[in-house]
Amino acid sequence: MTITDVAPTIEEAPVASTPTAPGRNRVIPILLVAAFVVILNETAMNVALTRIMDDLQITERLAQWLTTAFMLTMAVVIPTTGWLIERLGTRRAYTTALGLFSLGTLICLVSPTISLLLAGRVVQASGTAIMMPLLMTTLMQLVEPAHRGRVMGNVSMVISVAPAVGPTLSGVLLAVGSWRLIFAVVLPIALAMLFLGRRGLTNVADESGAKLDLWSIPLAVLGFGGAVYGLSLVGDATVPFWEPILAIGIGGAGLIAFIARQLVLQRTDSALLDLRTFTHTSFTLGVGLMALSMMGLFGTIITLPLLLQRAFAMTPLQVGLMMLPGGLLMGVLGPIVGRLYDRVGPRVLLVPALAVVAGVFAALSTLTTASPWWFVLVCHLTMSAAFAFIFTSLFTTALGALPRHLYSYGSASIGTIQQLAGAAGTALFVTVFSMQAQVARTAGASEAASLLAGSHWGFLGAGAVMTAAAITALFLSKPADAPEGIAAH
Repeated sequence: MTITDVAPTIEEAPVASTPTAPGRNRVIPILLVAAFVVILNETAMNVALTRIMDDLQITERLAQWLTTAFMLTMAVVIPTTGWLIERLGTRRAYTTALGLFSLGTLICLVSPTISLLLAGRVVQASGTAIMMPLLMTTLMQLVEPAHRGRVMGNVSMVISVAPAVGPTLSGVLLAVGSWRLIFAVVLPIALAMLFLGRRGLTNVADESGAKLDLWSIPLAVLGFGGAVYGLSLVGDATVPFWEPILAIGIGGAGLIAFIARQLVLQRTDSALLDLRTFTHTSFTLGVGLMALSMMGLFGTIITLPLLLQRAFAMTPLQVGLMMLPGGLLMGVLGPIVGRLYDRVGPRVLLVPALAVVAGVFAALSTLTTASPWWFVLVCHLTMSAAFAFIFTSLFTTALGALPRHLYSYGSASIGTIQQLAGAAGTALFVTVFSMQAQVARTAGASEAASLLAGSHWGFLGAGAVMTAAAITALFLSKPADAPEGIAAH
């Protein structure tokens, strides 16, 4: 399915009646390509940090804020997207997302200082945060339950391939010119998608008149921003030990206050993030499994490149090329897994996949300085294939358990928990990794051997979590194709 596969504009009916409905042929491909662009940008930036440090004459700590500020903005904005999508509708929410992303990209392209570059990244992240919940919500509204797995497989393809291609594309552009080329390439594509969306999108559901609760905004900033920021500092030897503790404490208090506020507001249908999504068993179970899987995935994303560079002496380009096939494999498998989901449901796909990931983590815990590079590549490919089965199944099951009026809030909740779980998984891996590596150094091990020894316990812990997740997945079933408005438990 491509952007050129356009058909007449959908009518005002909010749900498509067939899997090839005109509305879906127009709306979902546009949203998929736009989501690909914004996610591609997110990962492409990481490779360019060293070049930016040299060009703008800034420290590594300050350059890292280009990633941290993006992540924090995502964590704060995503919880608001449920309300935003309900308030603005599909077309205006899309315009807001791509408009912010394009503006942020332009600011980054022309920025002469780190301050302006940081501002551009924050604006970019604000648009990025809206895009994925909007895509998920629209998909649920347009596609009938019997075909959601297949279309959700396309979403999984975007989520998998874009992060894998981003660093490779960035490396190619950096080889021929300035880091500004990254934004110069992304900007015209983003503007083209903004133009196509403005012309091709129509609302797939009525806009609501929901009012914005101003008290919820600062609570979201304190809660989600504080928690993600604090977790991102865990294991960072350059910051005082009390800083992450204080940030996580403030974040925890903010989250408790935010949740309490939403529970009061949802009685009058005016919550910023409606938590009644968690009264649906399949949604809660699916999101919980997704959080555990995200913790394992993000911990691995951080640990493997570090090991490959510092323990196996690989260059950043070599590491990027080794990680690329796994991301591409996840993308290729996404649509296939989606079709399987429509036929057999989640349990048959999830339990073996989670068990395979647990096995891969067990295998990675045996790495030594004598391990061949291809062993790591095989482990990464196997893990990537298993995660393709996991995330496609969990996205479809969790959102499919909700009634229509909670789709946008369910998408926002999933995005928010992904951010928190990713930060938590990274923090846990880094903490265990650092502590055990230090123990090995004290015992006289070499630097490479110490790093590998530290990683062993992190991988074993992640394997134990995946084993528990596989057992939990036995209780997850495909949501019933309930009539509209009836909750599917």
